[in-house]
Amino acid sequence: MALQFHGLGTAAVFAPLESSSRSELVARRLTDAIALGLLADGEQLPGEADLAATFGVSTVTVREALASLRHDGLIQTRRGRGGGSFVRTPSDGPAAIARRRLDSFSLLDLRDLGDLYVAVAGTCAALAARRSSPEDIDRLHRAAERLSAAESAGERRRADAHFHVEVAVAAQSPRLFHEEVALQAEFGTLLWLAFGDDTSHADVVRSCRAVVEAVERRDTATARTAAEQRVADATARLIDFRLGQEGS
Repeated sequence: MALQFHGLGTAAVFAPLESSSRSELVARRLTDAIALGLLADGEQLPGEADLAATFGVSTVTVREALASLRHDGLIQTRRGRGGGSFVRTPSDGPAAIARRRLDSFSLLDLRDLGDLYVAVAGTCAALAARRSSPEDIDRLHRAAERLSAAESAGERRRADAHFHVEVAVAAQSPRLFHEEVALQAEFGTLLWLAFGDDTSHADVVRSCRAVVEAVERRDTATARTAAEQRVADATARLIDFRLGQEGS
Protein backbone atom coordinates (compact mmCIF):
# COMPACT_ATOMS: atom_id res chain seq x y z
CA MET A 1 0.00 0.00 0.00
CA ALA A 2 1.37 3.43 -0.94
CA LEU A 3 2.16 5.75 1.94
CA GLN A 4 -0.02 8.84 2.21
CA PHE A 5 2.14 11.86 3.04
CA HIS A 6 0.52 14.49 5.24
CA GLY A 7 2.60 17.56 4.51
CA LEU A 8 6.20 18.05 3.44
CA GLY A 9 7.57 17.04 6.84
CA THR A 10 6.21 13.49 6.57
CA ALA A 11 7.36 13.26 2.96
CA ALA A 12 10.87 14.25 4.01
CA VAL A 13 10.97 11.51 6.66
CA PHE A 14 10.10 8.86 4.08
CA ALA A 15 12.35 10.20 1.32
CA PRO A 16 14.61 7.58 -0.30
CA LEU A 17 17.66 6.67 1.77
CA GLU A 18 21.12 7.57 0.55
CA SER A 19 22.16 4.87 -1.88
CA SER A 20 25.89 5.01 -1.16
CA SER A 21 27.46 1.83 0.18
CA ARG A 22 29.78 1.91 3.19
CA SER A 23 32.82 1.54 0.96
CA GLU A 24 31.63 4.52 -1.12
CA LEU A 25 31.22 6.58 2.05
CA VAL A 26 34.77 5.71 3.19
CA ALA A 27 36.13 6.55 -0.27
CA ARG A 28 34.27 9.87 -0.22
CA ARG A 29 35.64 10.73 3.23
CA LEU A 30 39.23 10.08 2.08
CA THR A 31 38.62 11.95 -1.18
CA ASP A 32 37.32 14.91 0.83
CA ALA A 33 40.49 14.88 2.94
CA ILE A 34 42.64 14.95 -0.21
CA ALA A 35 40.52 17.71 -1.77
CA LEU A 36 40.77 19.84 1.38
CA GLY A 37 44.53 19.37 1.52
CA LEU A 38 44.32 17.50 4.83
CA LEU A 39 46.12 14.57 3.20
CA ALA A 40 49.14 15.84 1.29
CA ASP A 41 50.61 14.46 -1.92
CA GLY A 42 52.85 11.52 -1.12
CA GLU A 43 51.48 11.07 2.40
CA GLN A 44 51.05 7.46 3.50
CA LEU A 45 47.59 6.40 4.62
CA PRO A 46 47.16 4.31 7.77
CA GLY A 47 47.01 0.55 7.24
CA GLU A 48 43.76 -1.19 6.34
CA ALA A 49 43.17 -2.42 9.89
CA ASP A 50 43.73 1.05 11.33
CA LEU A 51 41.41 2.65 8.78
CA ALA A 52 38.76 0.02 9.48
CA ALA A 53 38.94 0.75 13.22
CA THR A 54 38.82 4.51 12.61
CA PHE A 55 35.74 4.37 10.36
CA GLY A 56 34.05 1.53 12.23
CA VAL A 57 33.87 -0.73 9.17
CA SER A 58 35.38 -4.04 8.08
CA THR A 59 38.77 -4.37 6.40
CA VAL A 60 36.93 -5.67 3.32
CA THR A 61 35.03 -2.36 3.14
CA VAL A 62 38.28 -0.40 3.46
CA ARG A 63 39.89 -2.54 0.75
CA GLU A 64 36.99 -1.75 -1.61
CA ALA A 65 37.29 1.97 -0.84
CA LEU A 66 41.04 1.97 -1.50
CA ALA A 67 40.47 0.13 -4.78
CA SER A 68 38.07 2.92 -5.80
CA LEU A 69 40.65 5.59 -4.93
CA ARG A 70 43.31 3.72 -6.93
CA HIS A 71 40.95 3.55 -9.90
CA ASP A 72 40.48 7.34 -9.66
CA GLY A 73 44.24 7.87 -9.48
CA LEU A 74 44.09 9.39 -5.98
CA ILE A 75 46.32 6.83 -4.26
CA GLN A 76 49.15 4.53 -5.26
CA THR A 77 49.75 1.23 -3.46
CA ARG A 78 53.26 -0.15 -3.10
CA ARG A 79 54.00 -3.70 -2.04
CA GLY A 80 56.76 -5.06 0.12
CA ARG A 81 58.84 -3.48 2.83
CA GLY A 82 58.04 0.21 3.24
CA GLY A 83 54.91 -0.29 1.18
CA GLY A 84 51.38 0.91 1.72
CA SER A 85 48.92 3.31 0.14
CA PHE A 86 50.18 6.81 -0.67
CA VAL A 87 48.23 9.90 -1.71
CA ARG A 88 48.53 11.07 -5.31
CA THR A 89 47.12 14.58 -5.65
CA PRO A 90 46.01 15.28 -9.27
CA SER A 91 48.36 17.46 -11.31
CA ASP A 92 45.94 20.39 -11.17
CA GLY A 93 45.33 19.81 -7.47
CA PRO A 94 42.03 19.47 -5.62
CA ALA A 95 40.21 21.36 -8.39
CA ALA A 96 40.26 18.18 -10.48
CA ILE A 97 38.54 16.27 -7.68
CA ALA A 98 36.00 19.05 -7.23
CA ARG A 99 35.19 19.19 -10.97
CA ARG A 100 34.66 15.43 -11.01
CA ARG A 101 32.33 15.68 -8.02
CA LEU A 102 30.45 18.66 -9.47
CA ASP A 103 29.41 16.49 -12.41
CA SER A 104 27.62 14.14 -10.00
CA PHE A 105 25.36 16.89 -8.59
CA SER A 106 22.20 18.16 -10.22
CA LEU A 107 21.35 21.86 -10.11
CA LEU A 108 18.69 21.01 -7.53
CA ASP A 109 21.32 19.26 -5.39
CA LEU A 110 23.58 22.32 -5.55
CA ARG A 111 20.76 24.67 -4.59
CA ASP A 112 19.75 22.41 -1.71
CA LEU A 113 23.31 22.20 -0.39
CA GLY A 114 23.63 25.95 -0.76
CA ASP A 115 20.45 26.48 1.27
CA LEU A 116 21.77 24.23 4.03
CA TYR A 117 25.13 25.98 4.05
CA VAL A 118 23.46 29.40 4.23
CA ALA A 119 21.54 28.27 7.32
CA VAL A 120 24.59 26.80 9.04
CA ALA A 121 26.92 29.70 8.20
CA GLY A 122 24.36 32.29 9.29
CA THR A 123 23.65 30.57 12.58
CA CYS A 124 27.36 30.11 13.31
CA ALA A 125 28.03 33.81 12.71
CA ALA A 126 25.08 34.92 14.85
CA LEU A 127 26.13 32.69 17.74
CA ALA A 128 29.75 33.82 17.36
CA ALA A 129 28.59 37.42 17.77
CA ARG A 130 26.82 36.41 20.96
CA ARG A 131 29.30 33.93 22.49
CA SER A 132 32.80 34.54 21.14
CA SER A 133 35.68 35.36 23.47
CA PRO A 134 38.35 38.02 22.74
CA GLU A 135 40.65 35.15 21.75
CA ASP A 136 38.07 33.89 19.26
CA ILE A 137 37.82 37.34 17.68
CA ASP A 138 41.62 37.58 17.43
CA ARG A 139 41.63 34.25 15.58
CA LEU A 140 38.93 35.49 13.22
CA HIS A 141 40.97 38.60 12.41
CA ARG A 142 44.04 36.44 11.75
CA ALA A 143 42.02 34.06 9.57
CA ALA A 144 40.69 36.98 7.51
CA GLU A 145 44.22 38.38 7.09
CA ARG A 146 45.52 34.97 6.08
CA LEU A 147 42.85 34.82 3.39
CA SER A 148 43.71 38.34 2.23
CA ALA A 149 47.40 37.46 1.92
CA ALA A 150 46.84 34.15 0.12
CA GLU A 151 48.07 34.22 -3.48
CA SER A 152 47.63 30.81 -5.08
CA ALA A 153 44.25 29.17 -5.66
CA GLY A 154 45.13 26.40 -3.23
CA GLU A 155 46.18 28.84 -0.51
CA ARG A 156 42.99 30.85 -0.98
CA ARG A 157 40.79 27.76 -0.84
CA ARG A 158 42.45 26.52 2.37
CA ALA A 159 42.35 29.97 3.98
CA ASP A 160 38.65 30.35 3.16
CA ALA A 161 37.87 26.93 4.66
CA HIS A 162 39.91 27.86 7.73
CA PHE A 163 37.92 31.08 8.15
CA HIS A 164 34.60 29.23 8.04
CA VAL A 165 35.83 26.74 10.62
CA GLU A 166 37.04 29.53 12.92
CA VAL A 167 33.58 31.13 12.83
CA ALA A 168 32.08 27.76 13.80
CA VAL A 169 34.59 27.46 16.65
CA ALA A 170 33.66 30.94 17.88
CA ALA A 171 29.98 29.89 17.88
CA GLN A 172 30.86 27.39 20.63
CA SER A 173 28.45 24.75 19.35
CA PRO A 174 29.97 21.27 18.79
CA ARG A 175 27.09 20.19 16.54
CA LEU A 176 27.36 23.26 14.33
CA PHE A 177 31.12 22.81 14.20
CA HIS A 178 30.72 19.26 12.90
CA GLU A 179 28.11 20.43 10.37
CA GLU A 180 30.50 23.14 9.15
CA VAL A 181 33.37 20.68 8.71
CA ALA A 182 31.11 18.24 6.86
CA LEU A 183 29.84 20.99 4.54
CA GLN A 184 33.38 22.18 3.87
CA ALA A 185 34.24 18.70 2.70
CA GLU A 186 31.09 18.13 0.65
CA PHE A 187 30.36 21.60 -0.70
CA GLY A 188 33.11 24.07 0.19
CA THR A 189 35.56 22.58 -2.30
CA LEU A 190 32.95 22.93 -5.05
CA LEU A 191 32.31 26.61 -4.32
CA TRP A 192 35.89 27.53 -5.15
CA LEU A 193 35.57 26.21 -8.69
CA ALA A 194 33.72 29.44 -9.52
CA PHE A 195 36.40 31.65 -7.99
CA GLY A 196 40.09 32.17 -8.57
CA ASP A 197 40.57 35.58 -10.17
CA ASP A 198 41.78 38.51 -8.08
CA THR A 199 38.46 40.36 -8.30
CA SER A 200 36.44 37.48 -6.87
CA HIS A 201 39.11 36.93 -4.23
CA ALA A 202 38.83 40.58 -3.13
CA ASP A 203 35.04 40.14 -2.86
CA VAL A 204 35.50 37.08 -0.65
CA VAL A 205 37.95 38.92 1.60
CA ARG A 206 35.56 41.85 2.00
CA SER A 207 32.72 39.51 2.93
CA CYS A 208 34.93 37.80 5.53
CA ARG A 209 35.87 41.11 7.10
CA ALA A 210 32.21 42.14 7.22
CA VAL A 211 31.45 39.00 9.25
CA VAL A 212 34.38 39.62 11.62
CA GLU A 213 33.44 43.27 12.18
CA ALA A 214 29.84 42.32 12.98
CA VAL A 215 30.96 39.57 15.37
CA GLU A 216 33.31 41.99 17.11
CA ARG A 217 30.48 44.54 17.52
CA ARG A 218 28.24 41.80 18.95
CA ASP A 219 25.77 42.56 16.15
CA THR A 220 24.07 39.19 15.73
CA ALA A 221 21.67 40.25 12.97
CA THR A 222 24.37 41.80 10.78
CA ALA A 223 26.73 38.89 11.39
CA ARG A 224 24.05 36.43 10.31
CA THR A 225 23.12 38.44 7.23
CA ALA A 226 26.75 38.91 6.15
CA ALA A 227 27.54 35.21 6.52
CA GLU A 228 24.35 34.12 4.76
CA GLN A 229 24.92 36.51 1.86
CA ARG A 230 28.51 35.34 1.54
CA VAL A 231 27.47 31.72 1.04
CA ALA A 232 24.43 32.60 -1.10
CA ASP A 233 26.60 34.63 -3.50
CA ALA A 234 29.15 31.80 -3.73
CA THR A 235 26.38 29.26 -4.43
CA ALA A 236 24.92 31.46 -7.18
CA ARG A 237 28.36 31.72 -8.79
CA LEU A 238 28.78 27.95 -8.65
CA ILE A 239 25.40 27.34 -10.30
CA ASP A 240 26.30 29.85 -13.05
CA PHE A 241 29.62 28.01 -13.47
CA ARG A 242 27.81 24.68 -13.79
CA LEU A 243 25.35 26.09 -16.32
CA GLY A 244 28.27 27.49 -18.29
CA GLN A 245 29.86 24.03 -18.37
CA GLU A 246 26.64 22.48 -19.67
CA GLY A 247 26.40 25.09 -22.40
CA SER A 248 30.00 24.69 -23.58
